[in-house]
Amino acid sequence: MSVQVNVIRPNANFPPSVWGDQFFKYDEREDQSGLEKVVEDLKDKLRQEILGKLNVPNQHTNLLRLIDSIQRLGIAYHFEEEVDRTLHHFYDAYGDNWTGGATSVWFRVMRQRSFFVSSDVFKSYKDKNGAFMENLENDIAGLLELYEATYLRVPGEVILDDALAFTKARLDEISNDPLWTNSMVSTQIIEALKQPMHKRLPRLEALRYIAFYQQQDSCNESLLKLAKMGFNLLQSLHKKELSHVYKWWKSFDVPANLPYARNGMVECYFWSLGVFFEPKYSHSRMFLAKVLSMATILDDTYDAYGTYEELEIFTAAIHRWSVTCLDALPEKYKLVYRMLLSLYEDMEKILAKMGKAHHLNYVREAMMEYIGCYLKEAKWANEEYIPTLEEHKEVTTVSSGYKFTLIASFAGMGDGITDETFKWALTMPPLAKACCVLCRVMDDIVTHKEEQERKHVASGIQCYMKEFDVAEQDVYNVFNTKVKDAWVEMNEESLKCKDVKMPVIMRVINLAHVMDVLYKNKDHFTHVGPELINHINSLVVDPIKA
Repeated sequence: MSVQVNVIRPNANFPPSVWGDQFFKYDEREDQSGLEKVVEDLKDKLRQEILGKLNVPNQHTNLLRLIDSIQRLGIAYHFEEEVDRTLHHFYDAYGDNWTGGATSVWFRVMRQRSFFVSSDVFKSYKDKNGAFMENLENDIAGLLELYEATYLRVPGEVILDDALAFTKARLDEISNDPLWTNSMVSTQIIEALKQPMHKRLPRLEALRYIAFYQQQDSCNESLLKLAKMGFNLLQSLHKKELSHVYKWWKSFDVPANLPYARNGMVECYFWSLGVFFEPKYSHSRMFLAKVLSMATILDDTYDAYGTYEELEIFTAAIHRWSVTCLDALPEKYKLVYRMLLSLYEDMEKILAKMGKAHHLNYVREAMMEYIGCYLKEAKWANEEYIPTLEEHKEVTTVSSGYKFTLIASFAGMGDGITDETFKWALTMPPLAKACCVLCRVMDDIVTHKEEQERKHVASGIQCYMKEFDVAEQDVYNVFNTKVKDAWVEMNEESLKCKDVKMPVIMRVINLAHVMDVLYKNKDHFTHVGPELINHINSLVVDPIKA
């Protein structure tokens, strides 16, 4: 394959990395393993506290709040067995008829863990005329708890739709009341209205909640100490992982050899960290970070560099999947091909030790499907063809890079991941489909205008405008509604997936969480600004002060 001369290529002009090489080296002096003994002692103390309250009904509200704090502080992975046992006990003892306090917290916590408790419990919040009780209007804690609970609603739960409208309006009024200006209450409300708890990245929520929790009179000192130490201990592992994947990336010198592509390894690791942060998923996290970095390079190669003729040959080489294909490719394509081979070879060695090397076949199958769709998009762009909405949906949602990302995230997760897990995901069940729709639509909303400035395949927004002959702003309104609906559908499907294990469901939900950070209001992934820089520094640079 010869490089075509005088080829006019689309020019994306992606910004350079803001990080330099600061993550290349991991300072072993930062290792926090000395904390492990203290952490273990704190865990034992809290386990006893949980189990001590389990069979004492008048302590169940306190136990519920303890479980909620454990989850929000980001340390529930230390207490998986105890949390599971507690929530099953609550469900067996109360069913839909919780008799303790903090009803909104009970509803949210139960639904978060796939217990389909009824929203009828909120009927008591309304008077005989169907209006919410007056005493709720000035109960700020109660309003916030009900507001957060509404984001676990499923389609058709009118009472929760009403509760969301009511709490949102009332909290907005309170946040603008001069009486509460610059108070902790105002800050808490503004943060909740900006991004409800159900859409937050668990690791970022842990940081936010630690700062809030330590100022509460009800603060459990052992729990707070464990949260802070646990955060720093885990951050040490994350720093080490980021250094590992960054060295792999650096070895290919992407900025020099592929100047048309985004240099986003750090952002890709942050993305992966959002999908799973727990220590047991270390191999999966590093693999997914590399997968995301390669997906970005493939995206830029197909969208912002290659001609259709070059991409046809490159796609055929990927389908053959052999080092012998390298000679037929020009240098830039050779490097991309070598990176792909390296990525899969490294992970194959890890999976072979687990006896699961064949799981990579499923990941590769999803990648091949994804690459085929890229080629189809390149053909459309080459022909300046605006596809129908159905054609666009098939390529960008049903067989999208987000489907590939989701399937890749399962590799190396452990014994809970079987062949059936991959087969389930490859069929695009409703839960996965709703997530991919959300991802694709949020992506389209914030990247549409910039992508159309170069020769790029028509976005979903352009397809919708053409098919329904409507204005651009009207499409944005429709797409934002699609995002809201996708969240509600994911809630329902996560409750219905009784044969799918919770860790698998959480990968899907966490992928949506990441999108709400990286693609909310702008393309933070490509145009890294103060907000994302702060997020990354807080998770992999700055430890929490004790």
